[in-house]
Order: sequence, then C-alpha cells, then structure tokens
Amino acid sequence: MITASDDREKAILHWLTNDLQLNITQFKPASSDASFRRYFRVHQQQDTYIVMDAPPDKEDTAPFIKVAQLFSQAQVNVPQIIQQHTEQGFLLLEDFGSECLLDKLNEQTADALYKDALNSLLVLQSNIDIKNCDLPRYDANLLQLELNLFSDWFLSQQCNLTLSAAEQAMLTTSNELLIASALQQVQVCVHRDYHSRNLMHISINNPGIIDFQDAVIGPITYDAVSLLRDCYISWSDAQIENSLKPYYQKLVQAQLITCDYPQFKRDFDLMGIQRHLKAIGIFSRLNIRDGKSGYLKDIPRTLNYVITISANYPELQDFHQFLVNKVLPASQRAL
Repeated sequence: MITASDDREKAILHWLTNDLQLNITQFKPASSDASFRRYFRVHQQQDTYIVMDAPPDKEDTAPFIKVAQLFSQAQVNVPQIIQQHTEQGFLLLEDFGSECLLDKLNEQTADALYKDALNSLLVLQSNIDIKNCDLPRYDANLLQLELNLFSDWFLSQQCNLTLSAAEQAMLTTSNELLIASALQQVQVCVHRDYHSRNLMHISINNPGIIDFQDAVIGPITYDAVSLLRDCYISWSDAQIENSLKPYYQKLVQAQLITCDYPQFKRDFDLMGIQRHLKAIGIFSRLNIRDGKSGYLKDIPRTLNYVITISANYPELQDFHQFLVNKVLPASQRAL
C-alpha cells in the first residue's frame, strides 16, 4: 500500500496514477535540497523515475525546464523531462540513481572522477552560445548581493558581530576586488552549483548533472572552483593542482581563454573566495530562517578556504587578518 504523508504527495500520486496512467509500486523520498523543492523516487515495474515537487507559490519550474533543454541540446548529460505539470509544480524526470560524486570520491578515485566532471564542464562551456541562450548575467549587482549574505546572515546574525566603520570599509574594498576579478574573466555559461552533491555517479556518460536551474552567464572559473574547493569535501593543494592544470590546458586548447596559468589560478582563487563567502551566508540563512541546522557543520571547512586563500594575496591582508582575529573566534563560539 502506497501512502502519502501530505496533500502535495497525494496530488503527485493522483497525477502519476490517474493522469499519466502509471502503475506505481513504490513511492519514497529521494532527497530534498536547500530550496523548497523535494524529490521522490517512484517505481513502475522495472523502471524508476524521479518526481520533482516544486510548490508553485515558492518555486518556479520554468527555469529548470528551460535550462534542461538548453543543456541537453549542448550534449550536457542532464535528466530527461518525461512529463510535466507546471501548474502544480510537478516534473517526472529520468532517474540518475542515488549515488552522487561525493559518495564515490576518495584518494584513489579523485583524479578520474574530477577529470570526468571537468570534461563535462568543458562541454557545457564550449557548446552553449552565451549570446543566444537567454540566461541572466552574473553582473556586479548579483555578485554584491551574494557577498552581502556573508555580512547579513553570518557575521550579523549567526555570529552576532557588529562591525566598526573601518571594518565595514575594509569589507567593501575586499568585495570590490572580488567583483572586479569576476567581471574581468571570460564569461561563459555557469551551472552555479557544480559540486559533488549535484553530480550523480552513473555508468554511462558520467556524471549526470542536476540542480542546474540557477544557471547564468558568468566567470569561467566559477564552476571549477565550486567543484574543486567543494563546501562538502576538501583536498590538498596538490590534488587540486592535479585536476586544475589539465583543465586549464583544455580551456586554452579550446580557445576559451588566453591568460597564463598564474592569472587563471588567481582568478580561480578569488572566485572561490566570493563563492565561499556566499555559501557561508546561505548556510547561516538555512539555519536561522529555514530551521535547517545541518548545513552549519559545513561552515568551518568553507571559512577555512577563505582564510587560507586570502593569506596568499597581499591586497587581501586586512581582510585575512579580520577573518583570523575577529571572525574565526566568533564563529567558533557561534557554531
């Protein structure tokens, strides 16, 4: 007997069985994400599918459908949309299984798995024409809005810190540097959440790429740093270089970039700081606003990236010292 635990689940089952005429033998949660979306795995005889549940008052399925089509046409391996009921916010999707990259990564597998993931990223960056894809731009306003998440949700609310005028001015200067670095990079299609939990480990055309609905046109290093300096798993500098250098060479061969490696590495590092500050803010917001405290455990790793990388750049020394002397102790008290 298949039971539904809430009204939306009842509506999904009604859609599957009455409208789509599927003979459902199993219906169970597959995952939830940091938004209001939920995912269910459904079985019909030998076949399995994923149902996305996106409540229309909170989530819009249109960006997911649009980007899925865009990526699919570009030979990026995303789940096929089999059926859709956009008024209710239901999508029936191809099932990429339950193993993500994070489940498979270890010292022995990292080189091969990251090579696959970066090759897929290269396909995405090479095959999508940013002039005709009609995606939003990762402009200065959006970059700044994301950086504000760190101040508003992490510093102010999670850590209960009040900044002096000098500290606020220093933060503004650091943010301007990060934004300028992002905007001067080659602009490509950016997945925007390209990390080990959003790359499914599958047997053919690995990885399967999910959670792409927030794609934008933005800096070429953004997805690579999301992947290699992942908020959910960390690697040595040597391991990151092992993956980053061959990827850089492929970008040059594809004529996507012309800069030298030190410049590319600087772009990568500064882009990572911007992303990680945003992520720390989002993890704090998920805890404070949405009651999802599980993400707090990922803040120390993510903050450690920012502290470690900022130490390498003289123009970020004031910011680095602020993180070490004020933010790190406050975060250790707050988390």
